[in-house]
Parts: sequence; structure tokens; C-alpha cells
Amino acid sequence: MAKQIKVSRVFNAPVELVWKIWTDPELVKRWWGPKHFISPVANIDFRVGGKSLVSMKAPKEMGGQEFYSIWEYVKILPLNTIEFIQNLADKAGNKTDPKKLGMPADFPLDIRTIVTFKALSETQTEMTVTEYAEFGSMGNFAQIGLEQSMDKMLEVLG
Repeated sequence: MAKQIKVSRVFNAPVELVWKIWTDPELVKRWWGPKHFISPVANIDFRVGGKSLVSMKAPKEMGGQEFYSIWEYVKILPLNTIEFIQNLADKAGNKTDPKKLGMPADFPLDIRTIVTFKALSETQTEMTVTEYAEFGSMGNFAQIGLEQSMDKMLEVLG
């Protein structure tokens, strides 16, 4: 069982722009969720102690269900690190037991997420996202979903 998943990507963009992909609601909507999913909701309250509400919606052929998550920010070091606790939620932003949403019994309640940014040059940035949790039977899907979200980020930033 995976205790962490980690994905890194190098973006041909300055660190300020790669950082913005996490703080600008319109940009978050363009990458949150795996391939073929859309993100209709991105209410971003980007500050330590703040809580963002994001959603990902499956395509019709995959059931069309919309899933909500909250990101509660623990640490923010501008242009360097974002740390938050990620939880599944209802559409009002209330933390919800994953089992009530049809997830497997071993789906984690809290996912500690750390995003780090490293400027490689003025026009290139490496970003790494690490998620810490006991992922259980969803570990492989969590890894694939994170990789696909970061691929969508690459598309957003050109």
C-alpha cells in the first residue's frame, strides 16, 4: 500500500506563473482532475488556515458524477512551497467520509499534500507534488490521476 505518491514536471514557464496555477481559480479549473474530467468549481481561499473547494466531474460516458475536495492550507512559502490537507467533501465544502461517497473502505480521509517549486532558470520551473496517505486499493489510481492532472498543467502553461 502506497504511503506517498510523488510526481514532478518541468514547465517552460517562470516560477511565478507555475505558482499561479494553484492560486488562480480559472487556471485551477483547467487542470484539476484526471484526463477527460472537467473542474466546474474552484473556490480558492489561498492563505494559511484558508480552505479551497474544488470539484472534478466525470464525462457522461463515465457516469457524469461530480466529486468535491477541500484543500486546507497549512503552510505557504511564496514561490517555494504550498502545503495543504486534502479531503473529500460535499458540494458545500464539508469534509465527508470517503465511504459515504462510494469510495473503498481503505480510501484515506486526510491526504497531506506538499507542492514545491524550483526555478531552474528565468523561464523554466520544476514543480513536485507529493501526497502522503495510506492510499490502499486506490494507490495506483491516485498516482495516475496526479500524473494526468500535472500533464494538464503542462498543457495550460503551453
